[in-house]
Formats: sequence, structure tokens, C-alpha cells
Amino acid sequence: MTLISADTEFAARLKAQFSDDIVADTEPRYLEEPRGTWQGRPTLVAKPRNVEEVAGLIRAASEARVPVIPYGGGTGLVGAQISPEGPLPLILSLERMTAVRAVWPEENVLIVEAGVILADVQAAARDAGRLFPLSLAAEGTARIGGNLATNAGGTGVLRYGNTRDLCLGLEAVLPDGQIWHGLRRLRKDNTGYDLRNLLIGSEGTLGVITAAAMKMFPQPHDIGTAVFSVASPAAALTLLSMARERLGDMVSAFELISGQGLAFLRQELPEIRQPFEAAPDWSVLIEVGVAAGMKAQSALEDLFEHGLEKDLVIDGVIAQSAQQSDAFWSVREHIPEANKRIGAVVSSDVSLPLGALADFIKAGPARIATVGEFRINCFGHMGDGNLHYNIFPVEGRSKKDHLGDRENVQRAIHDLVHEFDGSFSAEHGVGRLKVGDLERYGDPAKLCAMRAIKHALDPLGIMNPGAVLRA
Repeated sequence: MTLISADTEFAARLKAQFSDDIVADTEPRYLEEPRGTWQGRPTLVAKPRNVEEVAGLIRAASEARVPVIPYGGGTGLVGAQISPEGPLPLILSLERMTAVRAVWPEENVLIVEAGVILADVQAAARDAGRLFPLSLAAEGTARIGGNLATNAGGTGVLRYGNTRDLCLGLEAVLPDGQIWHGLRRLRKDNTGYDLRNLLIGSEGTLGVITAAAMKMFPQPHDIGTAVFSVASPAAALTLLSMARERLGDMVSAFELISGQGLAFLRQELPEIRQPFEAAPDWSVLIEVGVAAGMKAQSALEDLFEHGLEKDLVIDGVIAQSAQQSDAFWSVREHIPEANKRIGAVVSSDVSLPLGALADFIKAGPARIATVGEFRINCFGHMGDGNLHYNIFPVEGRSKKDHLGDRENVQRAIHDLVHEFDGSFSAEHGVGRLKVGDLERYGDPAKLCAMRAIKHALDPLGIMNPGAVLRA
């Protein structure tokens, strides 16, 4: 089917059907994305206030064969929220759907609309004496609908899982305008195909998530944070295994930090105080949340002593206050900003089996060297196997000097990841950036099934064409 641009005739039709403040021309913020890889084009934006208005807008787009791009906080890093080519889309922003509809502390469940900012979901849980554990750098602007549509990860996956694992039910509008009332609070619902998990991670290509029932958790009795310098990534993995043997699921985060990342941070953001005077080659940021009757600091001291005995740990600092804990996390959270200022040739979001992480990190430099001379900043969520493997020019050069190398560098990384049975996209999604990678590395049977599902639910192809699957 041929899609049609959201032209003046379509705009007039929408404005006649909906109130004046629902449909408008796009502001520049809807046409940009954080890495500046794509630029959208002026078109229409719709800002519905409820699920019925979302359904009406989708029906109108379906009847007119106008493509639709669901839009959350615009923080995605793979271009799913931008349409750089093809017929002009209707951008459907969920920013006005910001209600926390209900909270059940005794069930550890809350229901939120898709436009609620992630930090506000966390606050709603906190006000109920509970924890909503999804945490990521963009939580002050990212919206929960987008987190669900991309199956966002973040720092708490080791203990609590991805966004998919935090969701019990969804309300969504399908590509023909039907409303799916799947907003249930059930932990068990074995009634056929799981439409919830089909929509989570689909990046707006199968429908529009409008609300979600999300899990909450009891607040840990005591939280402790530490930074340990370690002998190597292999030593870090052994330390992780030791931590989980001693503390079980009380290990909330285990982040790997490279000396190169700390050097970039010291160069670009010297005001960020680092825990060590001299940056170690490798360090880990550990957070534990322990049960009543335990002390987090004592648990971390015990872990440090045993790591030292086994020659895994070289040095360490355990936070003595919430302020110092925040300072440790600030180091980790500002590494991407320092990377951005340096200017990456390639930024990769990959995952590996835990047992393959150390060998992958060891093999990486030689593989990258086949393309040219670069600096590598490898860091990320080691506890769940997710590395951000970023490649930078050597000192005195810039990423502009390597425009012709980008594709070869990315291919070298993803080929190596594939050899280690990993994934080229750990938590950022496929979007438009990695459509070719999905075709190259994806299982043929899976791709065939994905295309069949897309055609069955969205036969006109109006939902975010060009994202995940080639249009």
C-alpha cells in the first residue's frame, strides 16, 4: 500500500474532528534526536489527552493512509522517533497523558499513563512507600510509554529486570484504531498469545501504548554504594559472582568503568569529583540494597575483604553517606556526557553472555586495530552483560577525520559480538540505526515471523514505517 503525507487536507480533517489544541505544526524539538544522526521534517503533531483521542487519531490516519510516529520523551538513541524520509508522518505525542491513575501499595502495583516522565513514576512509587526500580540517565525527560516501547534497561536490570519484566498489563491502540483493554494487575494470566510482550519493545511499529500497570517493590532497608578498583574485567566478573553468592538478589547494580572513561571525564568535566586520585585501568561501581537486620556498609566491607584475599580487588572506597553515594553515581552518569564532548566515531550498545565478556573485551582492541588507530572506552552494566563499547579518535584528531571509517568500525564490533553469541542491541533498540544489522545478524525464521506479525497487525504499514523492519 502507498502511504500518503500528512498534508494540509489531512490537517484540516483532523482539526475539524478534534479541538484546536490537539493538532498543530511541529516544533523543532519533535524533529531532533540526541545524537544528531537524523533530522525530521516539518509536519503535523497531535497531542491527545486520552486513549479515545489516540484511537480517533489512529483511525483517521489509517483511513487516510498517513504514517504515524508515536513520540514519548524523544530520548531514544537509534532514531525510532524521527522520520527523515518517505511520506510526512503524523507525530503522535503522548506528553499530555500524564496521569497516575491508581496506586495499590499492598499489591505493589501502580497504573500510569504513557506520558508520565520516568522520574515521576519513581516519585509516585516513593510516595506510596515503594520502589519503582527502572533508572537511566534520561529519567528526567524519558516517558514510561517510550521506555516500554523500547524495553529500556538501565542500571537496575541485574536485580529487577528490563522494563518488560516490570510490566503486568497494557492499554494500547492498535493500527486500525481499536483500543486493547489489557490494563490488568494479574501476575498470572495464561490466556493465549501475549500481546503485552509483543508491544513492549516494538518501538511503535505495532501500536501505541497509552497506559501501563507497572510493578513496584519494597524499599530496601539499607542501601550501600562502593567503587572498587579491580585487576581486570575477568576479576570483575569473578567479584560479581562472589557478590551474588554472598548477597543473592540484594546486589542492585554492578557497573564496569574503564580508565579511559575516567580520563575523558577528568579532561572534559573536571568538576566531577572522582573516587580515586589516579584513575585505575578498571573499576566497578556496586550498589547493594539489603533486608532488615542487615547493614549495607558491612556487606560491602565483607565483599571488599574477600575480593582482596582473592587478588580480585586492588583498592576501594565505600560511601559513608547518601551524598557520597550520589557522587559515585555522578561519575558513572557523566561518562556519556564526557564521551559526547570528545566525539565518538562509533557508540555501540552490545550484550554478551557473562562468561564471554572478558574475552570479548580482550579481543576488541585487535579487531578495531584492523580498521585504524583509535581509543576505546568500554563501560556499562556488567551485571547483565550490557557493554557500551565506544570508539574515539586518538588525541589530535576528531571524529570528522573518521567519517569514512564509521561503517567499518561498527561492522568490526558487531561481527565480534556475533562471534561471541551476543547481541548488537542490548537496551537501545533497533530503530532506524540498526535495521541493516537486524537483517545481517538476525535469525531468518525470527525475521520472517516478525514481518508476518507486522503485516497481520498493521497491513497498511502506517505505524512507524522504517523502524525495526525496513519499510
